[in-house]
Amino acid sequence: MTAPSPVAAPDIVLEARGMTRRFGGLVAVDNVSFGVQRGELFGLIGPNGAGKTTLFNLITGLTPPSAGTLLHRGQVVTGLRPHRIAARGIARTFQNIRLFGELSALQNVMIAQHTQGRAGMFASLVAAPAARREERDLRERAMALLELVGLAGRANAKARNFAYGDQRRLEIARALALQPDLLLLDEPAAGMNPNEKATLTDFIRSIRAQFGLTILLIEHHVPLVMGLCDRVAVLDFGHLIALGDPAQVQNNPAVIEAYLGE
Repeated sequence: MTAPSPVAAPDIVLEARGMTRRFGGLVAVDNVSFGVQRGELFGLIGPNGAGKTTLFNLITGLTPPSAGTLLHRGQVVTGLRPHRIAARGIARTFQNIRLFGELSALQNVMIAQHTQGRAGMFASLVAAPAARREERDLRERAMALLELVGLAGRANAKARNFAYGDQRRLEIARALALQPDLLLLDEPAAGMNPNEKATLTDFIRSIRAQFGLTILLIEHHVPLVMGLCDRVAVLDFGHLIALGDPAQVQNNPAVIEAYLGE
């Protein structure tokens, strides 16, 4: 008899069940299980080398799992290619920013939106009316996203000429262009000063409300995570050692020993 496919609860947007990734003799992610609820701001913390980015790569299809099951909105997505994951509504930013440096800010955002296009390659090549309308609509939406992140005035500037913080915001705009229901942010506050981090915190809250997002966040700046997230998971050497609300996690002896310090 064939076993039934795993089914997640209706309010669980993302569920990891026993996710594991081995690189030779190194186990980077070891039997990690958790669920992220719809509309939740979920934080993932841990020391360097704990497996956080590897877990993100498993979720977004950049790295295939060695074992385990991943569900998105109740459907098994384990091992799907990155473009299939993105098309389902899972978008991410990267710890090391990955923009198209020689393209403009507007072009960077529009490229992401073309995964949502419907006119087709032939119609685009012959500049059919449907393709022209779609291109106009994509441009208008891209400009609206640049306006949202405060970069509309530099829409035609090359991405490589942007300051670090502006590149971070542009990457978020590009992720939002995929029209995700689940947004993964990998170290969004890296390199920011305290004022910039406070602004980022407000911005993340605002886009969650505006777009109805569920957000999964990796971040080294513990006060930002504790002040922003509804729940926090802690990884250490690939193991999930704590999961709960910020107060529970901060007072967990295993977390204090492994990450936060005495």
